[in-house]
Amino acid sequence: MAFLSSLILSLLILSATVFLLPKLAGALFGSVFRAVGWLIRSRTRSRREYVIARARFEDAESRAPSAKEGRAQEDEDWEKVDSSGPGGVRTASSSDSGTSGGGDINKKEGSKMDEWDGIIGFFHPFCNAGGGGERVLWEAVRSTQKRWPKAICAIYTGDHEVNKAAMLERVENRFNIQLHAPTVVLLYLTTRKYVVSSSYPYMTLLGQSLGSLVVAYDAFTLLVPDVFVDTMGYAFTLALCKWLFPTVPTGAYVHYPTISTDMLASLDDQSGVQGVNSGAGVGWKGALKRRYWQFFAQLYGWVGRHVDVVMCNSSWTAAHIRTLWGADQSHNNTSTGDGTASSPAVVFPPTAVSELESSIAVDASSEKTRQPLLLYIAQFRPEKNHPLVLRSFARFLQDRTQTPGEPQPQLVLIGSVRHSSPDETHIYNLRLLAHELRIRDHTTFLCDASWTAVLSNLGSASVGVNAMWNEHFGICVVEYQAAGLICVTHDSGGPREDIVVDLGDGATGFRAETEEQFAAAFEAALALPEPEKVAMRQRARRSARRFTEEEFSRKWLDQVQKLVAASR
Repeated sequence: MAFLSSLILSLLILSATVFLLPKLAGALFGSVFRAVGWLIRSRTRSRREYVIARARFEDAESRAPSAKEGRAQEDEDWEKVDSSGPGGVRTASSSDSGTSGGGDINKKEGSKMDEWDGIIGFFHPFCNAGGGGERVLWEAVRSTQKRWPKAICAIYTGDHEVNKAAMLERVENRFNIQLHAPTVVLLYLTTRKYVVSSSYPYMTLLGQSLGSLVVAYDAFTLLVPDVFVDTMGYAFTLALCKWLFPTVPTGAYVHYPTISTDMLASLDDQSGVQGVNSGAGVGWKGALKRRYWQFFAQLYGWVGRHVDVVMCNSSWTAAHIRTLWGADQSHNNTSTGDGTASSPAVVFPPTAVSELESSIAVDASSEKTRQPLLLYIAQFRPEKNHPLVLRSFARFLQDRTQTPGEPQPQLVLIGSVRHSSPDETHIYNLRLLAHELRIRDHTTFLCDASWTAVLSNLGSASVGVNAMWNEHFGICVVEYQAAGLICVTHDSGGPREDIVVDLGDGATGFRAETEEQFAAAFEAALALPEPEKVAMRQRARRSARRFTEEEFSRKWLDQVQKLVAASR
């Protein structure tokens, strides 16, 4: 009897230990993270006060009647204060107000929500890249400034070579977005190298994700925001924020899931068209890659469930995030969402639809000014698959019958290049490929083109091209449509799900996957009779009105105000 009692008691103790030990360990780790967070807040408090005071001073000065336009850039020594002490401002922004959009920002302040004067931290280490993700960032900043004029928008960036004045000038030139400079603060990271893919030749996804924790810690030691938003896709940073600062609301704007079920499926693809890992699941190395990706997908999902507000840039992205992050799989609607991990809100990226419509005519008269020019606007990076466009264009030129006196089709590739990065090598290889394909005389590369140059090409081109497999959304495709170009896009991702779709009154473009299909689509688009070309261009323009800057701003603020309310 005594033995039986001892056995039962031992089993009870063992069961209690197994049940309670994980909870005790979790509570212990949670306490340690919160203690570290408290120390970070304490050590950065004076720096926070200094940044706020500086922003308030510049804001008041910019609004004062005596403020002179075009005043000289003020002394920037304040941003070089030694960061070793608790009050050091190692990475605050420069204080130029040359690109101030104050007149655009002013509005009546009524409710307490309008008077919110906290700090929204935007985690975007590559904010000077000049791509679609950066357009989203800066449009989000502009919308936030208009909604909460007293709020400070702090951008965590690793672009040390650009001060605030130059950054905002480029934002205006590239995206035609004017910002109120005093309430924009740039915080310069010193650890951005830890999220660069070239730093991890193996296990890149895991390496970058863990590296983002280092960069996020760097960001928090600069300034702890009242609201923290990741606009680049580093979900692990949001989890770290929650562990360190449980009271800081977090938001994610997801452009592209770090891993997706489509990526896992591409391992078994034998066609070679599903991305750079197409068919890589063969053999023991393929089996290891599959297991690694499956493990990472589970880890990514666990991290994503820590986010308070989730926004996705397309129906395709939202479907994958819901599958990976959602604890509740009962939500099946891909077009709407309440902003949770189980039901992400679809917030289409902002596109300059209104400006393009007012600048570029689409009618029978303007059709006569269009040239047989194919335009591809995309960052010069491997995933954009420029080689497929070059090979397809070469095949198209080779197969077509040239009519005497007819102008020869041209291909123009426009994109940003991150300097001192693999992008420069990539574009060099693209130029070599154009030479090998004997289309160099028919191909033009424009790097880091201004918005004026982009607008000019959108007005004169006839066809807009996008060749990325599973493009998460495709801002450039919407720009093509708004400018009246006939789209030829990859039959996947956002272009297939949301953009190049038949809205009931006819096709708005062409979709393709292979080199042969792209070449045939180029031929079909250029060979359309003039009345059909004009009709398709006008249908595409009507379709583009779903993706305006105003629509983005409205949906962005619907979600961010939840974070602002939580921070109060």
